Amino acid sequence: MVSLFILASLSGCFGGEEEVVEEVSVFGVLCEGAGGVISNTTWYHYSNATDATKTSDVLNGSSVLVGNNAPICAVGTYYGIGMTTFEPTIGVTSSDNLYMTSWGNGAAGATAIVRCSGMIGMTNLSEYSCEDVYSAFLPVANSNDPYVYVDPWTDRVMKFDMHALLGMTVEWSDNEGQSWVGPSVATGWSVQDHQTIASSPYPAAFHQTTWVFCVNGNYPYPVCATSNDGGLTWGPELPGTPTDCESGGLTGHMMGSENGNFYRGNRGCNGGEGYSIYRSTNGGITWTEHPLPTETTGTAETWNFEEAQVYPDSEDNVHAMWMGFDNMPYYAYSRDEGESWSDPMMIAPPIGLNGTGFPVLTAGGPGKVAFGYLGDSGGDTWNGYLTVITDAFSPMPLMTTVQVNAWGDPLDTTADCGFNRCGGFGDFNDIIIDQYGRVWFGLAHNVGGEMGIFGTMAIGPTLREAPLTPLPIGGPSTL
Repeated sequence: MVSLFILASLSGCFGGEEEVVEEVSVFGVLCEGAGGVISNTTWYHYSNATDATKTSDVLNGSSVLVGNNAPICAVGTYYGIGMTTFEPTIGVTSSDNLYMTSWGNGAAGATAIVRCSGMIGMTNLSEYSCEDVYSAFLPVANSNDPYVYVDPWTDRVMKFDMHALLGMTVEWSDNEGQSWVGPSVATGWSVQDHQTIASSPYPAAFHQTTWVFCVNGNYPYPVCATSNDGGLTWGPELPGTPTDCESGGLTGHMMGSENGNFYRGNRGCNGGEGYSIYRSTNGGITWTEHPLPTETTGTAETWNFEEAQVYPDSEDNVHAMWMGFDNMPYYAYSRDEGESWSDPMMIAPPIGLNGTGFPVLTAGGPGKVAFGYLGDSGGDTWNGYLTVITDAFSPMPLMTTVQVNAWGDPLDTTADCGFNRCGGFGDFNDIIIDQYGRVWFGLAHNVGGEMGIFGTMAIGPTLREAPLTPLPIGGPSTL
Protein backbone atom coordinates (compact mmCIF):
# COMPACT_ATOMS: atom_id res chain seq x y z
CA MET A 1 0.00 0.00 0.00
CA VAL A 2 0.97 3.61 -0.41
CA SER A 3 2.11 4.27 3.14
CA LEU A 4 2.25 7.25 5.41
CA PHE A 5 4.86 6.67 8.04
CA ILE A 6 3.93 8.24 11.35
CA LEU A 7 6.99 8.41 13.55
CA ALA A 8 6.53 8.47 17.29
CA SER A 9 8.54 11.10 19.17
CA LEU A 10 11.89 9.92 20.43
CA SER A 11 12.65 10.08 24.16
CA GLY A 12 16.29 11.03 24.53
CA CYS A 13 19.06 10.79 22.01
CA PHE A 14 20.25 7.24 22.48
CA GLY A 15 18.98 4.39 24.53
CA GLY A 16 15.45 5.82 24.75
CA GLU A 17 12.26 4.16 23.67
CA GLU A 18 12.33 2.45 20.27
CA GLU A 19 10.77 4.12 17.27
CA VAL A 20 7.18 3.12 16.67
CA VAL A 21 6.33 3.01 12.98
CA GLU A 22 2.68 2.71 12.05
CA GLU A 23 1.75 1.95 8.46
CA VAL A 24 -1.46 3.64 7.31
CA SER A 25 -3.10 2.71 4.00
CA VAL A 26 -4.03 5.57 1.68
CA PHE A 27 -7.44 3.89 1.37
CA GLY A 28 -7.86 4.04 5.13
CA VAL A 29 -7.83 7.85 5.11
CA LEU A 30 -9.36 8.31 1.68
CA CYS A 31 -12.90 9.24 2.77
CA GLU A 32 -12.12 11.16 5.97
CA GLY A 33 -14.14 14.07 4.68
CA ALA A 34 -17.13 11.87 3.79
CA GLY A 35 -17.89 10.06 7.02
CA GLY A 36 -14.52 8.43 7.44
CA VAL A 37 -15.19 5.12 5.69
CA ILE A 38 -15.44 3.84 2.15
CA SER A 39 -19.07 3.22 1.17
CA ASN A 40 -20.22 -0.41 1.04
CA THR A 41 -21.20 0.23 -2.58
CA THR A 42 -17.75 1.51 -3.64
CA TRP A 43 -14.74 -0.60 -4.66
CA TYR A 44 -11.16 0.26 -5.63
CA HIS A 45 -9.50 -2.36 -7.78
CA TYR A 46 -7.18 -3.18 -10.63
CA SER A 47 -8.03 -5.36 -13.62
CA ASN A 48 -9.36 -8.87 -13.14
CA ALA A 49 -11.20 -7.86 -9.93
CA THR A 50 -7.97 -7.42 -7.95
CA ASP A 51 -8.82 -5.55 -4.74
CA ALA A 52 -6.55 -2.49 -4.61
CA THR A 53 -7.05 -2.10 -0.86
CA LYS A 54 -5.45 -5.51 -0.28
CA THR A 55 -2.77 -5.51 -2.98
CA SER A 56 0.57 -3.77 -3.22
CA ASP A 57 0.56 -0.69 -5.44
CA VAL A 58 4.34 -0.81 -5.90
CA LEU A 59 5.58 -1.62 -9.40
CA ASN A 60 9.29 -1.51 -10.27
CA GLY A 61 9.99 0.12 -6.93
CA SER A 62 7.47 2.93 -7.19
CA SER A 63 3.80 3.39 -6.36
CA VAL A 64 1.39 3.46 -9.29
CA LEU A 65 -1.19 5.37 -7.25
CA VAL A 66 0.12 8.80 -8.18
CA GLY A 67 -1.05 11.67 -10.40
CA ASN A 68 -4.23 10.92 -12.31
CA ASN A 69 -4.09 7.33 -11.05
CA ALA A 70 -4.46 8.34 -7.37
CA PRO A 71 -7.67 7.23 -5.63
CA ILE A 72 -10.52 9.65 -4.90
CA CYS A 73 -13.36 9.03 -2.44
CA ALA A 74 -16.47 8.00 -4.40
CA VAL A 75 -20.14 7.38 -3.65
CA GLY A 76 -22.77 6.27 -6.18
CA THR A 77 -26.38 7.44 -6.38
CA TYR A 78 -29.21 8.08 -8.86
CA TYR A 79 -31.92 10.63 -9.60
CA GLY A 80 -35.30 9.89 -11.16
CA ILE A 81 -36.81 11.82 -14.08
CA GLY A 82 -40.41 11.30 -12.92
CA MET A 83 -41.41 9.40 -16.08
CA THR A 84 -40.98 5.92 -17.44
CA THR A 85 -38.39 5.20 -20.09
CA PHE A 86 -37.62 2.49 -22.65
CA GLU A 87 -34.22 2.04 -24.26
CA PRO A 88 -33.10 5.33 -22.70
CA THR A 89 -30.76 7.52 -24.69
CA ILE A 90 -29.41 10.65 -23.04
CA GLY A 91 -27.56 13.88 -23.74
CA VAL A 92 -26.17 16.97 -22.01
CA THR A 93 -25.74 20.55 -23.19
CA SER A 94 -23.25 23.22 -22.19
CA SER A 95 -26.16 24.95 -20.40
CA ASP A 96 -26.07 22.06 -17.91
CA ASN A 97 -29.35 20.49 -18.98
CA LEU A 98 -29.65 16.70 -19.10
CA TYR A 99 -31.96 14.97 -21.59
CA MET A 100 -33.55 11.51 -21.73
CA THR A 101 -36.13 9.88 -23.97
CA SER A 102 -39.45 8.74 -22.52
CA TRP A 103 -41.36 6.36 -24.75
CA GLY A 104 -45.01 7.30 -25.30
CA ASN A 105 -45.24 9.99 -22.61
CA GLY A 106 -45.20 13.03 -24.88
CA ALA A 107 -48.08 15.02 -26.34
CA ALA A 108 -50.61 12.84 -28.16
CA GLY A 109 -48.63 9.77 -27.15
CA ALA A 110 -45.43 10.93 -28.86
CA THR A 111 -41.94 10.24 -27.56
CA ALA A 112 -41.21 12.71 -24.78
CA ILE A 113 -37.86 14.48 -24.64
CA VAL A 114 -37.36 14.96 -20.91
CA ARG A 115 -35.14 17.87 -19.90
CA CYS A 116 -33.76 17.82 -16.36
CA SER A 117 -32.61 21.26 -15.23
CA GLY A 118 -30.74 22.05 -12.03
CA MET A 119 -29.51 18.47 -11.54
CA ILE A 120 -25.93 19.34 -12.47
CA GLY A 121 -24.39 21.28 -9.60
CA MET A 122 -27.36 21.04 -7.21
CA THR A 123 -26.89 21.20 -3.44
CA ASN A 124 -30.42 20.01 -2.58
CA LEU A 125 -32.69 17.54 -4.36
CA SER A 126 -35.42 20.19 -4.54
CA GLU A 127 -33.27 22.21 -6.94
CA TYR A 128 -33.74 19.91 -9.93
CA SER A 129 -36.83 19.38 -12.04
CA CYS A 130 -37.61 17.35 -15.15
CA GLU A 131 -40.20 18.12 -17.83
CA ASP A 132 -41.13 17.08 -21.34
CA VAL A 133 -39.94 19.82 -23.70
CA TYR A 134 -41.05 18.21 -26.96
CA SER A 135 -43.75 20.65 -28.00
CA ALA A 136 -44.00 20.38 -31.78
CA PHE A 137 -47.17 21.82 -33.34
CA LEU A 138 -47.79 18.47 -35.03
CA PRO A 139 -46.12 15.84 -32.82
CA VAL A 140 -44.55 12.89 -34.59
CA ALA A 141 -46.28 9.67 -33.59
CA ASN A 142 -44.53 7.55 -30.99
CA SER A 143 -41.99 5.23 -32.57
CA ASN A 144 -40.81 1.74 -31.77
CA ASP A 145 -37.28 3.05 -31.11
CA PRO A 146 -36.98 6.59 -29.68
CA TYR A 147 -33.55 8.22 -29.67
CA VAL A 148 -32.16 11.56 -28.46
CA TYR A 149 -28.65 12.80 -29.17
CA VAL A 150 -26.99 16.10 -28.23
CA ASP A 151 -24.24 17.33 -30.54
CA PRO A 152 -21.21 18.03 -28.28
CA TRP A 153 -19.92 20.67 -30.70
CA THR A 154 -23.12 22.68 -31.35
CA ASP A 155 -25.56 21.74 -28.53
CA ARG A 156 -28.18 20.79 -31.14
CA VAL A 157 -30.68 18.39 -29.55
CA MET A 158 -31.69 15.80 -32.14
CA LYS A 159 -34.79 13.62 -31.81
CA PHE A 160 -34.98 10.52 -33.98
CA ASP A 161 -38.12 8.40 -34.25
CA MET A 162 -37.85 5.17 -36.13
CA HIS A 163 -40.96 3.71 -37.70
CA ALA A 164 -39.81 0.28 -38.89
CA LEU A 165 -40.67 -0.10 -42.60
CA LEU A 166 -41.78 3.54 -42.84
CA GLY A 167 -38.33 5.00 -42.21
CA MET A 168 -37.03 7.48 -39.67
CA THR A 169 -38.12 11.04 -38.87
CA VAL A 170 -35.67 13.63 -37.60
CA GLU A 171 -36.39 16.77 -35.55
CA TRP A 172 -34.07 19.15 -33.74
CA SER A 173 -33.91 22.04 -31.32
CA ASP A 174 -31.19 24.68 -31.02
CA ASN A 175 -32.68 26.34 -27.93
CA GLU A 176 -32.76 23.61 -25.27
CA GLY A 177 -36.09 22.20 -26.48
CA GLN A 178 -38.07 25.46 -26.46
CA SER A 179 -38.91 25.01 -30.15
CA TRP A 180 -38.41 22.27 -32.71
CA VAL A 181 -37.60 22.12 -36.43
CA GLY A 182 -38.80 19.33 -38.69
CA PRO A 183 -39.61 16.62 -39.16
CA SER A 184 -37.37 15.73 -42.01
CA VAL A 185 -37.49 12.17 -43.27
CA ALA A 186 -34.46 9.91 -43.35
CA THR A 187 -35.99 7.02 -45.26
CA GLY A 188 -33.82 4.40 -46.85
CA TRP A 189 -34.23 1.13 -48.67
CA SER A 190 -33.63 -1.00 -45.59
CA VAL A 191 -35.74 -2.15 -42.68
CA GLN A 192 -35.29 0.43 -39.90
CA ASP A 193 -34.28 -1.08 -36.55
CA HIS A 194 -31.78 -0.58 -33.72
CA GLN A 195 -30.48 2.82 -34.84
CA THR A 196 -27.51 4.79 -33.59
CA ILE A 197 -26.68 8.43 -34.33
CA ALA A 198 -23.61 10.62 -33.86
CA SER A 199 -21.92 13.78 -35.09
CA SER A 200 -18.32 14.90 -35.54
CA PRO A 201 -16.44 17.99 -36.78
CA TYR A 202 -15.83 16.29 -40.14
CA PRO A 203 -16.30 19.14 -42.66
CA ALA A 204 -19.90 19.52 -43.82
CA ALA A 205 -21.18 21.69 -46.64
CA PHE A 206 -24.02 23.42 -44.80
CA HIS A 207 -23.51 22.83 -41.08
CA GLN A 208 -20.78 22.97 -38.43
CA THR A 209 -20.79 19.21 -37.97
CA THR A 210 -21.46 16.10 -40.03
CA TRP A 211 -24.20 13.73 -38.85
CA VAL A 212 -24.35 9.97 -39.44
CA PHE A 213 -26.94 7.37 -38.49
CA CYS A 214 -26.65 3.61 -38.84
CA VAL A 215 -29.40 0.98 -38.57
CA ASN A 216 -29.73 -2.78 -38.63
CA GLY A 217 -31.27 -3.11 -42.06
CA ASN A 218 -31.75 -6.89 -41.80
CA TYR A 219 -28.71 -7.22 -44.04
CA PRO A 220 -25.32 -8.90 -43.37
CA TYR A 221 -24.04 -5.51 -42.18
CA PRO A 222 -25.40 -2.23 -40.78
CA VAL A 223 -26.35 0.47 -43.26
CA CYS A 224 -25.50 4.13 -42.67
CA ALA A 225 -26.52 7.53 -44.08
CA THR A 226 -24.91 10.99 -43.78
CA SER A 227 -26.29 14.51 -43.43
CA ASN A 228 -24.22 17.56 -44.37
CA ASP A 229 -26.89 20.10 -43.38
CA GLY A 230 -27.59 19.29 -39.75
CA GLY A 231 -30.24 16.64 -40.34
CA LEU A 232 -32.44 18.32 -42.95
CA THR A 233 -31.49 15.97 -45.78
CA TRP A 234 -29.70 12.62 -45.82
CA GLY A 235 -27.62 10.78 -48.36
CA PRO A 236 -28.25 7.20 -49.47
CA GLU A 237 -27.89 4.30 -47.06
CA LEU A 238 -24.49 2.70 -47.64
CA PRO A 239 -22.77 -0.33 -46.08
CA GLY A 240 -21.43 0.40 -42.58
CA THR A 241 -18.59 -2.09 -43.04
CA PRO A 242 -16.26 -3.09 -45.88
CA THR A 243 -18.47 -4.28 -48.73
CA ASP A 244 -17.39 -7.92 -48.42
CA CYS A 245 -18.09 -8.01 -44.65
CA GLU A 246 -20.78 -10.11 -42.97
CA SER A 247 -20.81 -8.73 -39.45
CA GLY A 248 -24.52 -8.83 -38.80
CA GLY A 249 -26.55 -5.66 -38.60
CA LEU A 250 -26.76 -4.97 -34.87
CA THR A 251 -24.32 -2.33 -33.68
CA GLY A 252 -23.34 -0.53 -30.50
CA HIS A 253 -23.64 3.24 -30.04
CA MET A 254 -21.71 5.22 -32.66
CA MET A 255 -19.50 8.14 -31.61
CA GLY A 256 -17.66 10.96 -33.34
CA SER A 257 -14.11 12.05 -32.55
CA GLU A 258 -12.48 15.48 -32.31
CA ASN A 259 -10.51 14.66 -35.47
CA GLY A 260 -13.70 14.03 -37.47
CA ASN A 261 -13.64 10.23 -37.40
CA PHE A 262 -16.68 8.10 -36.61
CA TYR A 263 -16.48 4.81 -34.69
CA ARG A 264 -18.91 1.92 -34.08
CA GLY A 265 -18.56 -1.53 -32.58
CA ASN A 266 -20.15 -4.84 -33.58
CA ARG A 267 -19.20 -8.37 -34.59
CA GLY A 268 -16.21 -9.00 -36.78
CA CYS A 269 -16.48 -9.45 -40.51
CA ASN A 270 -15.96 -13.20 -40.36
CA GLY A 271 -19.34 -13.54 -38.65
CA GLY A 272 -17.90 -15.77 -35.94
CA GLU A 273 -16.46 -15.06 -32.54
CA GLY A 274 -14.78 -11.74 -31.89
CA TYR A 275 -15.72 -8.07 -31.99
CA SER A 276 -14.41 -5.28 -34.15
CA ILE A 277 -14.44 -1.50 -34.16
CA TYR A 278 -15.45 0.04 -37.48
CA ARG A 279 -13.96 3.43 -38.39
CA SER A 280 -14.97 6.02 -40.97
CA THR A 281 -12.60 8.83 -41.86
CA ASN A 282 -14.81 10.33 -44.58
CA GLY A 283 -18.05 11.22 -42.84
CA GLY A 284 -19.67 7.79 -42.76
CA ILE A 285 -19.33 7.03 -46.47
CA THR A 286 -16.94 4.07 -46.12
CA TRP A 287 -15.77 2.04 -43.12
CA THR A 288 -12.72 -0.04 -42.21
CA GLU A 289 -12.60 -2.94 -39.74
CA HIS A 290 -10.29 -2.97 -36.69
CA PRO A 291 -10.56 -6.24 -34.69
CA LEU A 292 -10.54 -6.02 -30.89
CA PRO A 293 -8.25 -8.27 -28.78
CA THR A 294 -10.92 -10.84 -27.90
CA GLU A 295 -8.79 -13.96 -28.46
CA THR A 296 -8.46 -14.59 -24.71
CA THR A 297 -11.76 -13.10 -23.53
CA GLY A 298 -14.11 -14.60 -26.09
CA THR A 299 -17.52 -13.01 -26.57
CA ALA A 300 -20.73 -13.40 -24.60
CA GLU A 301 -23.34 -15.73 -26.00
CA THR A 302 -26.27 -13.79 -24.59
CA TRP A 303 -28.97 -11.66 -26.16
CA ASN A 304 -26.75 -8.57 -26.53
CA PHE A 305 -23.64 -10.41 -27.69
CA GLU A 306 -23.60 -8.57 -31.02
CA GLU A 307 -22.43 -5.27 -29.58
CA ALA A 308 -19.12 -3.75 -28.61
CA GLN A 309 -19.05 -0.18 -27.31
CA VAL A 310 -16.54 2.47 -28.35
CA TYR A 311 -15.75 6.10 -27.46
CA PRO A 312 -12.86 8.44 -28.39
CA ASP A 313 -11.42 10.74 -25.74
CA SER A 314 -10.50 14.42 -26.19
CA GLU A 315 -7.15 13.55 -27.77
CA ASP A 316 -8.59 10.94 -30.18
CA ASN A 317 -7.47 7.89 -28.21
CA VAL A 318 -10.10 5.21 -28.78
CA HIS A 319 -11.60 3.18 -25.92
CA ALA A 320 -13.61 -0.02 -26.38
CA MET A 321 -15.74 -2.26 -24.13
CA TRP A 322 -17.33 -5.66 -24.67
CA MET A 323 -18.71 -8.66 -22.78
CA GLY A 324 -16.56 -11.80 -22.69
CA PHE A 325 -17.60 -15.44 -22.73
CA ASP A 326 -17.77 -15.31 -18.90
CA ASN A 327 -20.36 -12.49 -19.12
CA MET A 328 -17.90 -10.07 -17.56
CA PRO A 329 -17.03 -6.60 -18.99
CA TYR A 330 -13.69 -6.13 -20.76
CA TYR A 331 -11.85 -3.03 -21.90
CA ALA A 332 -9.00 -2.12 -24.23
CA TYR A 333 -7.70 1.13 -25.68
CA SER A 334 -6.01 2.25 -28.88
CA ARG A 335 -3.67 5.21 -29.28
CA ASP A 336 -3.56 4.97 -33.08
CA GLU A 337 -7.24 5.23 -34.11
CA GLY A 338 -7.93 1.53 -33.78
CA GLU A 339 -4.95 0.16 -35.69
CA SER A 340 -3.66 -1.62 -32.56
CA TRP A 341 -5.05 -2.28 -29.08
CA SER A 342 -3.84 -2.73 -25.54
CA ASP A 343 -4.22 -6.04 -23.78
CA PRO A 344 -7.80 -6.50 -22.52
CA MET A 345 -8.65 -5.73 -18.90
CA MET A 346 -11.60 -7.19 -16.99
CA ILE A 347 -13.12 -4.19 -15.22
CA ALA A 348 -15.81 -5.57 -12.84
CA PRO A 349 -15.28 -4.97 -9.09
CA PRO A 350 -14.09 -7.67 -6.64
CA ILE A 351 -17.53 -8.66 -5.31
CA GLY A 352 -18.18 -11.89 -7.21
CA LEU A 353 -20.80 -10.73 -9.69
CA ASN A 354 -22.63 -13.63 -11.35
CA GLY A 355 -22.80 -11.86 -14.68
CA THR A 356 -23.07 -8.46 -16.33
CA GLY A 357 -24.88 -6.96 -19.31
CA PHE A 358 -26.02 -3.81 -21.13
CA PRO A 359 -22.53 -2.28 -21.57
CA VAL A 360 -22.07 1.45 -22.25
CA LEU A 361 -18.90 3.50 -22.45
CA THR A 362 -17.84 7.15 -22.51
CA ALA A 363 -14.56 9.08 -22.31
CA GLY A 364 -13.45 12.57 -21.33
CA GLY A 365 -9.87 13.79 -21.09
CA PRO A 366 -6.98 11.68 -22.39
CA GLY A 367 -7.03 8.25 -20.75
CA LYS A 368 -10.11 9.11 -18.68
CA VAL A 369 -12.90 6.64 -19.31
CA ALA A 370 -16.13 5.45 -17.68
CA PHE A 371 -18.18 2.27 -18.09
CA GLY A 372 -21.80 1.56 -17.21
CA TYR A 373 -23.33 -1.90 -16.95
CA LEU A 374 -25.79 -4.06 -15.05
CA GLY A 375 -24.54 -6.75 -12.71
CA ASP A 376 -26.14 -9.64 -10.82
CA SER A 377 -24.88 -9.62 -7.23
CA GLY A 378 -26.75 -12.85 -6.45
CA GLY A 379 -30.28 -14.21 -6.60
CA ASP A 380 -31.12 -12.27 -9.76
CA THR A 381 -30.51 -8.97 -7.98
CA TRP A 382 -29.53 -6.65 -10.82
CA ASN A 383 -27.74 -3.44 -9.89
CA GLY A 384 -26.31 -0.55 -11.90
CA TYR A 385 -22.53 -0.16 -11.85
CA LEU A 386 -20.25 2.69 -12.89
CA THR A 387 -16.55 1.98 -13.26
CA VAL A 388 -14.19 4.91 -13.80
CA ILE A 389 -10.52 4.86 -14.87
CA THR A 390 -8.71 8.19 -14.66
CA ASP A 391 -5.38 7.01 -16.09
CA ALA A 392 -5.95 4.18 -18.54
CA PHE A 393 -2.34 4.44 -19.74
CA SER A 394 -0.86 3.71 -16.32
CA PRO A 395 0.97 0.36 -16.07
CA MET A 396 -1.62 -0.54 -13.37
CA PRO A 397 -4.78 1.52 -13.96
CA LEU A 398 -6.81 2.04 -10.79
CA MET A 399 -10.52 1.34 -11.26
CA THR A 400 -13.13 3.01 -9.06
CA THR A 401 -16.50 1.27 -9.18
CA VAL A 402 -19.72 2.40 -7.54
CA GLN A 403 -23.13 0.79 -7.38
CA VAL A 404 -25.60 3.56 -8.21
CA ASN A 405 -28.44 1.91 -6.27
CA ALA A 406 -28.15 1.04 -2.57
CA TRP A 407 -28.34 -2.52 -1.24
CA GLY A 408 -32.01 -3.38 -0.84
CA ASP A 409 -32.98 -1.15 -3.77
CA PRO A 410 -32.36 -3.38 -6.84
CA LEU A 411 -33.04 -2.08 -10.33
CA ASP A 412 -34.44 -5.44 -11.45
CA THR A 413 -35.03 -8.89 -9.97
CA THR A 414 -35.92 -10.77 -13.16
CA ALA A 415 -33.99 -13.92 -14.00
CA ASP A 416 -31.32 -13.23 -16.61
CA CYS A 417 -32.29 -9.56 -16.92
CA GLY A 418 -28.77 -8.52 -17.84
CA PHE A 419 -28.61 -11.16 -20.54
CA ASN A 420 -31.99 -10.47 -22.16
CA ARG A 421 -34.26 -7.55 -22.97
CA CYS A 422 -36.11 -6.58 -19.79
CA GLY A 423 -38.31 -3.70 -18.65
CA GLY A 424 -37.23 -0.17 -19.39
CA PHE A 425 -33.72 -1.23 -20.39
CA GLY A 426 -35.06 -2.41 -23.73
CA ASP A 427 -32.19 -2.99 -26.14
CA PHE A 428 -29.68 -0.59 -24.62
CA ASN A 429 -28.85 2.13 -22.10
CA ASP A 430 -26.63 5.22 -22.51
CA ILE A 431 -23.84 7.18 -20.79
CA ILE A 432 -22.24 10.64 -21.10
CA ILE A 433 -19.81 12.99 -19.32
CA ASP A 434 -20.78 16.61 -18.62
CA GLN A 435 -18.47 19.58 -19.07
CA TYR A 436 -17.22 19.28 -15.48
CA GLY A 437 -16.16 15.64 -15.81
CA ARG A 438 -19.07 13.95 -14.01
CA VAL A 439 -20.44 10.71 -15.48
CA TRP A 440 -24.19 10.30 -16.07
CA PHE A 441 -25.56 6.80 -16.68
CA GLY A 442 -29.04 6.68 -18.25
CA LEU A 443 -31.02 3.59 -17.35
CA ALA A 444 -34.32 2.47 -15.81
CA HIS A 445 -35.47 1.47 -12.34
CA ASN A 446 -37.62 -1.49 -13.35
CA VAL A 447 -38.65 -2.44 -9.81
CA GLY A 448 -39.79 1.14 -9.28
CA GLY A 449 -42.05 1.04 -12.33
CA GLU A 450 -39.55 1.31 -15.22
CA MET A 451 -38.81 4.90 -14.21
CA GLY A 452 -35.99 6.68 -15.99
CA ILE A 453 -32.99 7.44 -13.78
CA PHE A 454 -29.61 9.13 -14.10
CA GLY A 455 -26.98 7.15 -12.20
CA THR A 456 -23.83 9.03 -11.20
CA MET A 457 -21.24 9.64 -8.48
CA ALA A 458 -22.32 12.09 -5.78
CA ILE A 459 -18.61 12.46 -5.08
CA GLY A 460 -15.79 10.86 -7.00
CA PRO A 461 -13.04 11.27 -9.58
CA THR A 462 -13.43 13.72 -12.45
CA LEU A 463 -12.96 12.73 -16.08
CA ARG A 464 -11.88 16.20 -17.13
CA GLU A 465 -9.69 18.66 -15.18
CA ALA A 466 -11.41 20.36 -12.23
CA PRO A 467 -12.49 18.27 -9.21
CA LEU A 468 -16.16 17.37 -8.89
CA THR A 469 -18.41 19.34 -6.57
CA PRO A 470 -20.48 17.12 -4.21
CA LEU A 471 -24.11 16.32 -5.05
CA PRO A 472 -26.81 15.30 -2.56
CA ILE A 473 -27.63 11.60 -2.30
CA GLY A 474 -30.69 10.66 -4.34
CA GLY A 475 -32.30 7.23 -4.48
CA PRO A 476 -35.89 5.93 -4.23
CA SER A 477 -37.32 9.22 -2.99
CA THR A 478 -36.57 10.75 -6.41
CA LEU A 479 -38.58 8.19 -8.37
